[in-house]
Amino acid sequence: MKIRQGDEVVVIAGKDRSKTGKVLRVDREKDRVYVEGLNIVKRHQRPMQSTDPVKAAGGVVEKEGPIHISNVMLLDPKSKKPTRVGVSRENGVRNRVTKSSGTKLD
Repeated sequence: MKIRQGDEVVVIAGKDRSKTGKVLRVDREKDRVYVEGLNIVKRHQRPMQSTDPVKAAGGVVEKEGPIHISNVMLLDPKSKKPTRVGVSRENGVRNRVTKSSGTKLD
């Protein structure tokens, strides 16, 4: 996958189209990403015995849902516009590179 945790992405399809956010985690097996503040879903949680007040209270919890990797594009650090990601190799080291400006990401 060319998108990693911590990258700034924009959603290009779905209910959160054209919104941007930071990637919280990547699920490589299912080709999904979790983006901060996007694709919010509600889950009903049972009260639990815990020191965490959220788990102890229970109720309806809102959290980020998964977005398919094909529905997000990386934002170019220079222009802040969506761009594709390529791979370049220098001295045997693999680097991610933006296609629009050629900026190294790693």
